[in-house]
Amino acid sequence: QVQLVESGGGLVQAGGSLRLACTASGVMFNQYAMAWYRQAPGQQRELVASISLGGGSTDYAASVKGRFTISRDNARNTMYLQMNNLKTEDTGVYSCVRYDSGSVWGGRPANWGPGTQVTVSS
Repeated sequence: QVQLVESGGGLVQAGGSLRLACTASGVMFNQYAMAWYRQAPGQQRELVASISLGGGSTDYAASVKGRFTISRDNARNTMYLQMNNLKTEDTGVYSCVRYDSGSVWGGRPANWGPGTQVTVSS
């Protein structure tokens, strides 16, 4: 059974930083692309960042490019999201997602973590 567990969320002031982590179990982590999604209250869920199975290819939403960095450590079955210069509009629930292929392009989300709350205050 695939399990994804996020950690690292919390309350931070605008301009601050947080580092999210997602640890996977029950899956060959290094065989699949991974991604971070977020959902703000009353808004649709959006893809924030994605990373290919080996970590060599990453992609970001325009709203976070230059501020967020996605990475993964396949030896630890863990993915990270370093978030710098946080803005109030970054507030939301951040979820870890495993795709069903080595790249998000042509793949689809297969498993979701329960999410971790990130709140950015002004």
